[in-house]
Amino acid sequence: MSTTKKIVNSSINKIPQLTLLFWIMKIAATTLGETGSDLVTVPGTEDNYLIPLLFFVGVFAIFLTIQLVVKKYVPPVYWTVILSTSLAGTAFSDFMDRSLGLGYMKGSLLLVSVLAIIFLFWYITEPTLNVKSIATKRVEVLYWIAILVSNTLGTAAGDFLSHKASGVGTLAGGGNYLEQGLGLTIAQGSMVTGGLILIVLLAYWFTKINRVFLFWLAFVLTRPFGATFGDYLIKPHEKGGLGLENGTEIASAILLAILVICIIIQFAISKSKIDESNHQVN
Repeated sequence: MSTTKKIVNSSINKIPQLTLLFWIMKIAATTLGETGSDLVTVPGTEDNYLIPLLFFVGVFAIFLTIQLVVKKYVPPVYWTVILSTSLAGTAFSDFMDRSLGLGYMKGSLLLVSVLAIIFLFWYITEPTLNVKSIATKRVEVLYWIAILVSNTLGTAAGDFLSHKASGVGTLAGGGNYLEQGLGLTIAQGSMVTGGLILIVLLAYWFTKINRVFLFWLAFVLTRPFGATFGDYLIKPHEKGGLGLENGTEIASAILLAILVICIIIQFAISKSKIDESNHQVN
Protein backbone atom coordinates (compact mmCIF):
# COMPACT_ATOMS: atom_id res chain seq x y z
CA MET A 1 0.00 0.00 0.00
CA SER A 2 1.32 3.43 -0.90
CA THR A 3 1.95 6.18 1.65
CA THR A 4 -0.92 8.26 0.23
CA LYS A 5 -3.40 5.42 0.62
CA LYS A 6 -2.27 4.87 4.20
CA ILE A 7 -2.87 8.55 5.01
CA VAL A 8 -6.30 8.55 3.39
CA ASN A 9 -7.36 5.34 5.10
CA SER A 10 -6.17 6.67 8.45
CA SER A 11 -8.19 9.85 7.97
CA ILE A 12 -11.32 8.00 6.87
CA ASN A 13 -11.19 5.99 10.09
CA LYS A 14 -11.66 9.24 12.06
CA ILE A 15 -15.01 10.02 10.41
CA PRO A 16 -18.02 7.76 11.12
CA GLN A 17 -19.82 5.97 8.32
CA LEU A 18 -22.71 8.02 6.95
CA THR A 19 -25.51 5.67 7.95
CA LEU A 20 -28.99 6.27 9.40
CA LEU A 21 -27.42 6.00 12.86
CA PHE A 22 -25.08 8.91 12.00
CA TRP A 23 -27.99 11.20 11.12
CA ILE A 24 -29.96 10.23 14.24
CA MET A 25 -26.90 11.11 16.34
CA LYS A 26 -26.34 14.35 14.41
CA ILE A 27 -29.92 15.53 15.01
CA ALA A 28 -29.78 14.48 18.67
CA ALA A 29 -26.45 16.30 19.18
CA THR A 30 -27.57 19.50 17.45
CA THR A 31 -30.90 19.56 19.31
CA LEU A 32 -29.04 18.95 22.57
CA GLY A 33 -26.83 21.90 21.64
CA GLU A 34 -29.92 24.10 21.64
CA THR A 35 -31.42 22.80 24.90
CA GLY A 36 -28.08 22.36 26.66
CA SER A 37 -26.94 25.91 25.97
CA ASP A 38 -29.93 27.18 27.96
CA LEU A 39 -28.67 25.29 31.00
CA VAL A 40 -25.43 27.30 31.14
CA THR A 41 -26.21 30.79 32.37
CA VAL A 42 -24.61 33.00 34.97
CA PRO A 43 -27.14 34.37 37.49
CA GLY A 44 -27.77 38.05 36.81
CA THR A 45 -26.05 37.98 33.40
CA GLU A 46 -28.54 35.96 31.30
CA ASP A 47 -28.24 38.49 28.47
CA ASN A 48 -24.43 38.51 28.51
CA TYR A 49 -23.93 36.07 25.64
CA LEU A 50 -20.17 36.59 25.68
CA ILE A 51 -19.75 34.48 28.84
CA PRO A 52 -21.31 31.23 27.49
CA LEU A 53 -19.61 31.91 24.13
CA LEU A 54 -16.14 31.97 25.71
CA PHE A 55 -16.96 28.91 27.81
CA PHE A 56 -18.25 26.78 24.92
CA VAL A 57 -15.50 27.88 22.51
CA GLY A 58 -13.00 26.78 25.16
CA VAL A 59 -14.74 23.40 25.48
CA PHE A 60 -14.74 23.06 21.67
CA ALA A 61 -11.01 23.88 21.47
CA ILE A 62 -10.15 21.26 24.10
CA PHE A 63 -12.08 18.42 22.51
CA LEU A 64 -11.06 19.42 18.97
CA THR A 65 -7.42 19.11 20.08
CA ILE A 66 -8.15 15.61 21.38
CA GLN A 67 -9.93 14.71 18.12
CA LEU A 68 -6.95 15.90 16.07
CA VAL A 69 -4.54 13.87 18.22
CA VAL A 70 -6.35 10.52 18.13
CA LYS A 71 -5.43 8.22 15.23
CA LYS A 72 -8.84 6.68 14.56
CA TYR A 73 -12.55 7.29 14.93
CA VAL A 74 -13.38 7.31 18.64
CA PRO A 75 -17.18 7.80 18.98
CA PRO A 76 -17.23 9.59 22.39
CA VAL A 77 -14.54 12.03 21.23
CA TYR A 78 -16.02 12.71 17.79
CA TRP A 79 -19.56 13.25 19.06
CA THR A 80 -18.40 15.38 21.97
CA VAL A 81 -16.76 17.69 19.41
CA ILE A 82 -19.99 17.72 17.36
CA LEU A 83 -21.95 18.56 20.51
CA SER A 84 -19.48 21.29 21.47
CA THR A 85 -19.83 22.88 18.01
CA SER A 86 -23.60 22.97 18.52
CA LEU A 87 -23.25 24.56 21.96
CA ALA A 88 -20.61 27.05 20.79
CA GLY A 89 -22.60 27.75 17.63
CA THR A 90 -25.72 28.56 19.64
CA ALA A 91 -23.79 30.90 21.95
CA PHE A 92 -21.95 32.55 19.05
CA SER A 93 -25.19 33.10 17.11
CA ASP A 94 -26.88 34.65 20.16
CA PHE A 95 -23.87 36.89 20.78
CA MET A 96 -23.67 38.01 17.16
CA ASP A 97 -27.40 38.50 16.59
CA ARG A 98 -28.32 39.99 19.96
CA SER A 99 -25.29 41.37 21.79
CA LEU A 100 -23.78 42.83 18.60
CA GLY A 101 -27.26 43.76 17.35
CA LEU A 102 -26.96 42.26 13.84
CA GLY A 103 -30.33 40.57 14.03
CA TYR A 104 -31.29 37.15 12.67
CA MET A 105 -31.46 38.01 8.97
CA LYS A 106 -28.14 39.85 8.75
CA GLY A 107 -26.50 37.28 11.01
CA SER A 108 -27.72 34.42 8.82
CA LEU A 109 -26.56 36.12 5.60
CA LEU A 110 -23.15 36.84 7.12
CA LEU A 111 -22.72 33.22 8.20
CA VAL A 112 -23.81 31.91 4.77
CA SER A 113 -21.07 34.07 3.26
CA VAL A 114 -18.46 32.83 5.74
CA LEU A 115 -19.43 29.18 5.14
CA ALA A 116 -19.25 29.70 1.36
CA ILE A 117 -15.74 31.17 1.72
CA ILE A 118 -14.64 28.18 3.83
CA PHE A 119 -15.97 25.72 1.25
CA LEU A 120 -14.37 27.69 -1.59
CA PHE A 121 -10.99 27.71 0.15
CA TRP A 122 -11.35 24.00 0.94
CA TYR A 123 -12.22 23.19 -2.68
CA ILE A 124 -9.33 25.28 -4.06
CA THR A 125 -6.79 23.62 -1.76
CA GLU A 126 -8.36 20.13 -2.07
CA PRO A 127 -10.24 19.37 -5.30
CA THR A 128 -13.16 17.87 -3.35
CA LEU A 129 -15.42 18.54 -0.37
CA ASN A 130 -16.01 14.84 0.17
CA VAL A 131 -15.54 14.04 3.88
CA LYS A 132 -14.36 10.57 2.87
CA SER A 133 -11.30 12.18 1.27
CA ILE A 134 -9.96 14.04 4.31
CA ALA A 135 -6.26 13.17 4.14
CA THR A 136 -4.43 15.93 6.06
CA LYS A 137 -4.69 17.73 9.40
CA ARG A 138 -5.30 21.00 7.55
CA VAL A 139 -8.37 19.64 5.80
CA GLU A 140 -9.53 18.00 9.02
CA VAL A 141 -9.37 21.40 10.74
CA LEU A 142 -11.30 22.95 7.82
CA TYR A 143 -13.90 20.20 8.25
CA TRP A 144 -14.42 21.12 11.89
CA ILE A 145 -14.44 24.88 11.22
CA ALA A 146 -17.10 24.29 8.55
CA ILE A 147 -19.15 22.30 11.07
CA LEU A 148 -18.81 25.04 13.70
CA VAL A 149 -19.90 27.75 11.24
CA SER A 150 -22.74 25.61 9.85
CA ASN A 151 -24.06 24.99 13.37
CA THR A 152 -23.84 28.71 14.13
CA LEU A 153 -25.70 29.40 10.87
CA GLY A 154 -28.28 26.79 11.80
CA THR A 155 -29.04 28.54 15.09
CA ALA A 156 -29.35 31.94 13.40
CA ALA A 157 -31.52 30.49 10.63
CA GLY A 158 -33.75 28.71 13.15
CA ASP A 159 -34.23 31.98 15.06
CA PHE A 160 -34.90 33.78 11.76
CA LEU A 161 -37.71 31.34 10.96
CA SER A 162 -39.45 31.53 14.31
CA HIS A 163 -39.26 35.20 15.34
CA LYS A 164 -41.22 38.31 14.46
CA ALA A 165 -41.34 39.43 10.83
CA SER A 166 -40.04 42.81 11.94
CA GLY A 167 -39.39 44.73 15.09
CA VAL A 168 -36.85 45.24 17.83
CA GLY A 169 -36.20 42.75 20.60
CA THR A 170 -35.32 44.06 24.05
CA LEU A 171 -32.77 42.44 26.33
CA ALA A 172 -33.32 42.33 30.09
CA GLY A 173 -30.11 44.33 30.53
CA GLY A 174 -31.54 47.20 28.50
CA GLY A 175 -30.02 46.52 25.08
CA ASN A 176 -31.92 46.10 21.82
CA TYR A 177 -31.47 43.87 18.78
CA LEU A 178 -33.21 43.49 15.42
CA GLU A 179 -35.44 40.42 15.17
CA GLN A 180 -36.28 40.48 11.43
CA GLY A 181 -37.65 36.95 11.25
CA LEU A 182 -40.26 35.24 9.08
CA GLY A 183 -42.74 35.20 11.93
CA LEU A 184 -43.40 31.43 11.91
CA THR A 185 -44.26 29.60 15.09
CA ILE A 186 -41.59 27.33 16.56
CA ALA A 187 -43.58 24.26 15.46
CA GLN A 188 -43.91 25.65 11.93
CA GLY A 189 -40.17 26.31 11.85
CA SER A 190 -39.53 22.68 12.81
CA MET A 191 -41.87 21.46 10.07
CA VAL A 192 -40.24 23.70 7.44
CA THR A 193 -36.70 22.54 8.23
CA GLY A 194 -37.83 18.93 8.65
CA GLY A 195 -39.56 19.15 5.28
CA LEU A 196 -36.40 20.49 3.64
CA ILE A 197 -34.41 17.58 5.07
CA LEU A 198 -37.02 15.20 3.64
CA ILE A 199 -36.65 16.84 0.21
CA VAL A 200 -32.88 16.34 0.38
CA LEU A 201 -33.44 12.68 1.31
CA LEU A 202 -35.80 12.19 -1.64
CA ALA A 203 -33.25 13.88 -3.92
CA TYR A 204 -30.63 11.40 -2.69
CA TRP A 205 -32.89 8.44 -3.43
CA PHE A 206 -34.42 9.49 -6.73
CA THR A 207 -32.01 11.91 -8.44
CA LYS A 208 -28.38 12.02 -9.50
CA ILE A 209 -27.63 15.32 -7.78
CA ASN A 210 -24.06 15.44 -6.50
CA ARG A 211 -23.86 13.36 -3.30
CA VAL A 212 -21.29 15.64 -1.64
CA PHE A 213 -23.56 18.65 -2.19
CA LEU A 214 -26.55 16.76 -0.75
CA PHE A 215 -24.50 15.65 2.27
CA TRP A 216 -23.47 19.17 3.21
CA LEU A 217 -26.96 20.52 2.54
CA ALA A 218 -28.48 17.92 4.87
CA PHE A 219 -25.69 18.49 7.39
CA VAL A 220 -26.40 22.22 7.52
CA LEU A 221 -30.20 21.76 7.64
CA THR A 222 -30.09 19.44 10.66
CA ARG A 223 -28.95 22.39 12.79
CA PRO A 224 -31.92 24.75 12.21
CA PHE A 225 -34.16 21.71 12.63
CA GLY A 226 -32.43 20.96 15.93
CA ALA A 227 -32.67 24.62 16.96
CA THR A 228 -36.41 24.95 16.25
CA PHE A 229 -37.28 21.47 17.55
CA GLY A 230 -35.20 22.08 20.68
CA ASP A 231 -37.03 25.37 21.27
CA TYR A 232 -40.35 23.57 20.75
CA LEU A 233 -39.43 21.09 23.49
CA ILE A 234 -38.35 23.65 26.09
CA LYS A 235 -40.20 26.93 25.43
CA PRO A 236 -43.39 27.89 27.32
CA HIS A 237 -46.82 27.81 25.67
CA GLU A 238 -46.92 31.57 25.15
CA LYS A 239 -43.77 31.31 23.01
CA GLY A 240 -45.07 28.37 20.97
CA GLY A 241 -43.42 25.53 22.90
CA LEU A 242 -44.77 22.51 24.74
CA GLY A 243 -44.58 24.33 28.06
CA LEU A 244 -43.27 21.30 29.98
CA GLU A 245 -42.23 21.85 33.58
CA ASN A 246 -38.42 21.54 33.77
CA GLY A 247 -38.58 21.05 30.00
CA THR A 248 -34.97 22.13 29.40
CA GLU A 249 -33.57 19.61 31.88
CA ILE A 250 -35.86 16.77 30.76
CA ALA A 251 -35.27 17.31 27.03
CA SER A 252 -31.50 17.62 27.51
CA ALA A 253 -31.39 14.41 29.56
CA ILE A 254 -33.41 12.47 26.96
CA LEU A 255 -31.30 13.74 24.06
CA LEU A 256 -28.07 12.94 25.91
CA ALA A 257 -29.38 9.44 26.64
CA ILE A 258 -30.20 8.93 22.93
CA LEU A 259 -26.68 10.04 22.00
CA VAL A 260 -25.05 7.74 24.55
CA ILE A 261 -27.18 4.76 23.47
CA CYS A 262 -26.25 5.37 19.82
CA ILE A 263 -22.56 5.54 20.74
CA ILE A 264 -22.88 2.19 22.55
CA ILE A 265 -24.59 0.73 19.47
CA GLN A 266 -21.71 1.99 17.29
CA PHE A 267 -19.21 0.32 19.61
CA ALA A 268 -21.17 -2.94 19.42
CA ILE A 269 -21.36 -2.81 15.61
CA SER A 270 -17.65 -2.03 15.34
CA LYS A 271 -16.70 -4.86 17.71
CA SER A 272 -18.94 -7.26 15.78
CA LYS A 273 -17.21 -6.36 12.51
CA ILE A 274 -13.76 -6.80 14.07
CA ASP A 275 -14.72 -10.20 15.51
CA GLU A 276 -16.16 -11.26 12.15
CA SER A 277 -12.99 -10.13 10.35
CA ASN A 278 -10.76 -12.01 12.80
CA HIS A 279 -12.91 -15.11 12.40
CA GLN A 280 -12.55 -14.99 8.61
CA VAL A 281 -8.77 -14.63 8.90
CA ASN A 282 -8.58 -17.64 11.21
